[in-house]
Amino acid sequence: MSLKKILIGCLAACALSVAHPQTGRAEPLAIANIAAAGPLSKAHVPNLEYHDAYQPNVGADLNEQIIRIPVDASGSVTLETTIFKPDGPGPFPMVVFNHGKIQGDPREQTRSRPIAFAREFVRRGYIVVAPNREGFADSGGTYQQAGCDVERNGVAQADDVAATIAFMSKQSYVDAQHIVVAGSSHGGLTTIAYGANAAPGVRGLVNFSGGLRQDACSGWQNNLTQAFETYGENTRVPSLWLYGDNDSVWTPALSAKMYAAYVAHGAKAQLVDFGDYKNDAHRLVVDHDGVGVWWPPVEAFLAHIGMPTSIQYRVDEPSMPKASGYAALDAVNAVPFLDAAGRAGYLNFLKQYPTRAFAVSDSGAWSWAEGGDNPMALAVQNCEKEGAGKCHLYAVNDSVVWKDGHSAATAQAANDAPPADDNRESHALASR
Repeated sequence: MSLKKILIGCLAACALSVAHPQTGRAEPLAIANIAAAGPLSKAHVPNLEYHDAYQPNVGADLNEQIIRIPVDASGSVTLETTIFKPDGPGPFPMVVFNHGKIQGDPREQTRSRPIAFAREFVRRGYIVVAPNREGFADSGGTYQQAGCDVERNGVAQADDVAATIAFMSKQSYVDAQHIVVAGSSHGGLTTIAYGANAAPGVRGLVNFSGGLRQDACSGWQNNLTQAFETYGENTRVPSLWLYGDNDSVWTPALSAKMYAAYVAHGAKAQLVDFGDYKNDAHRLVVDHDGVGVWWPPVEAFLAHIGMPTSIQYRVDEPSMPKASGYAALDAVNAVPFLDAAGRAGYLNFLKQYPTRAFAVSDSGAWSWAEGGDNPMALAVQNCEKEGAGKCHLYAVNDSVVWKDGHSAATAQAANDAPPADDNRESHALASR
């Protein structure tokens, strides 16, 4: 069986293994208490209700397009930038989203595409702009590391945000007096660093689990804390900070220390501790499931700084397939075409959080995906990526959705049968 590591996403996303079958989210007051605390499985977050039946519709792709934004007047270096926007000429308020940084070569990161985040803003009439900074993905230039100097690193990253806002503010469809800048992880640090020299139309900053971890640098926690303190000395734009307790990168104590340093010189900010989120609070903003946690405090913050929050558009979302009744969800042996490794993969799928999906092909290829914006599409895509033929969803969330003409009796028989003893290699991709 041939195995290879595949990296999915750019924040808290991770990937497991691959093998080919033949070759193997208006008052300023209490926003600190709005977000639900505790594990997602125990949280009682109400479903967001959208009374938008009579509003204009925006397709599921959110009018996504990729543009190149020049970093300087010469235009020799440009940033690969993804835009999501409502229909029409605008002008629309704008939110700029700054991505995080994975370990390794920044050029290996995938294009920043925060669709779960973008959907909530497009729904409310915003244009969402997600630039890849210099040296990331397909952007020009090189990543500005700045050694162990976190403050300088953040300022260098913020230069690309400034270039993005300067360029986009000149576009006829952008309301340059109503801008919010947001970011996650390294993008959160970048967002706060940018706030020290924010453009006049920028009304607020949203920091999702922001920072830069440099384990190879002695005293990196102090370097990070001092960077935030310096940014706070020079920033007058209000900000909202959202951090969780089970973050794999920052401890609650370090998050509190960074925030305290930032507000020590009068910077206006509010910290929301939203408790635990799934297995890692650092992944909150990339998950469709995370919207119910982060949107309430973000909505209150937006209202406080004079940004729109009412729903303006009806936005299409991925449709959920209906349960087929083919088999019980935990009937591992009822899943067709799987060898022993595939059944082990399905057992692993059953341990995942919703939202989740499992896909399979008649050649024995299989894949599960959990979290993100659309695990259904990801599971199918990954199942097919090794040339193993057409793949179909077998299970989504807590239901089996497989339909192939087999009778319930056949499914039960498969459930009762002992595990097959074969040596077929399987295509397997699991992603979170």
